[in-house]
Amino acid sequence: MGIVSIVLLVVLLVYVFLILQLILGFNKVKSFEVTDATPKTAFTIVVPFRNEAKNLPILLKSISNLNYPHKMIEIILVDDFSIDNSERVCIQWRMKHEHLDTTLLENLHLSNSPKKDAIGRAMPIAKHDWIVTTDADCIVNKNWLLTLDNYIQTNPEASGPEMIIGVVMYKAKNNWFHHFQQLDLMSLQGVTIGSFGIGKPFMCNGANFAYTKKFFNEIGGFGGISDTASGDDVFLLQKAVIANPDKVHYLKNRDSIVKTKPENDLFKLFMQRVRWAGKSTGYKSSYAKLLAVIVLLMNLSLVVGFVLLVSSCLSWWVLLVAFLIKYIVDYILLYKSNSYIRKGKFFVPIASSVIYPFFSSLVGIYSLFGSFRWKGRKFSK
Repeated sequence: MGIVSIVLLVVLLVYVFLILQLILGFNKVKSFEVTDATPKTAFTIVVPFRNEAKNLPILLKSISNLNYPHKMIEIILVDDFSIDNSERVCIQWRMKHEHLDTTLLENLHLSNSPKKDAIGRAMPIAKHDWIVTTDADCIVNKNWLLTLDNYIQTNPEASGPEMIIGVVMYKAKNNWFHHFQQLDLMSLQGVTIGSFGIGKPFMCNGANFAYTKKFFNEIGGFGGISDTASGDDVFLLQKAVIANPDKVHYLKNRDSIVKTKPENDLFKLFMQRVRWAGKSTGYKSSYAKLLAVIVLLMNLSLVVGFVLLVSSCLSWWVLLVAFLIKYIVDYILLYKSNSYIRKGKFFVPIASSVIYPFFSSLVGIYSLFGSFRWKGRKFSK
């Protein structure tokens, strides 16, 4: 067996160990059962946006349809210098829904991160202690806040949550490109749940993220993490875990799922994933850094292995065994995520699994050195 085969199998063993660990962790996170408790928690929903005139009406409609007392909801919309009709959409919606406490703000750029600036802009004027963030291209479940409130009430105050992470999934069309993104996002959700199960949470999504203003201020808000363009979610989570892990909870309930839109353009998808992958260099969690490195090495090893196979420098059975073992452990985690998020709709991600190592390797390598475009702006490393 050559040195290349040995390296590939060593990386595979470490990868399998980490993924199996996450699978076991996934099983430890129990689903939350909602009770008929009367709502008690007041929420401030913060929505940063830029050039979202097409998506805002859908999000705002879902917010207006929330099954929650409107007097206990405040909505803060933060416009990050949109150049479309987003502001007009918000003003017209607010005029039609005067019964909802809605504020429209203009963002102030104080750092390299427009989204963190937008949330920070809303924080001082938020009337309620519980802040919930989501994105303009999302749709929230009608029982979203009701489930959050129920979870908060169910947990004792002394050891109760002050930061709650929920699931985000795609509202995808029936085509392969959307299917590929759905599987990718489900794998990230599986890792998120699994990491909570093993007591090493490091990942979340700002489209479904809740925390108290008190806790946000106690951990210093975005202080120390505002030098990167993104990370208003994972970096804040990792700060919270370092400060007080017992206050950080995962809410596993389908009524708390927030749906978002997949990309329809390959370049935009690539830039989005580069932005996501770029966060890994700023991780505070050593476990998160290890996992990110091993995942990149595993995918890169398969790509290099394929090149060597074509060049007749690697035995076909070595690459096939490595791919099949990786596929099996990935499938188990995906199956668990799929059963929870999509109610077990059948899928066999063989084609996606073949293409994914190439896509993931390119994203991972590019994110280490390249810049990315986001909302019409260019950000450097």
